[in-house]
Amino acid sequence: MSNRHTIILMQASQNRATRTFMDFDSISQAMDGICGLYERKLKAINPAIRNLSYDISDLYNFIDGLADLSALVYDHSIQAYLPYDRQWIKHKTLQHLEKLAG
Repeated sequence: MSNRHTIILMQASQNRATRTFMDFDSISQAMDGICGLYERKLKAINPAIRNLSYDISDLYNFIDGLADLSALVYDHSIQAYLPYDRQWIKHKTLQHLEKLAG
């Protein structure tokens, strides 16, 4: 289950030029990538702060602030990608962070 190629499709703003994608070897790596995007944004906004911290609601606000966010996850049994929405991504990022904290 964990080694499922995952493509994150995102659009940062209403401007279609902000559409992009990121691909990862696993769901876990994809969730780490989304957290990394948020962390880089925090560092850009607060360059003087060395150790940034945030909670899940901050991350959810970032995710909800994107114009579009979805995931395509490869399913070996059907040899195709299955689409997942923003809510699924939020659930998976929470699971990912809980696993890291545990």
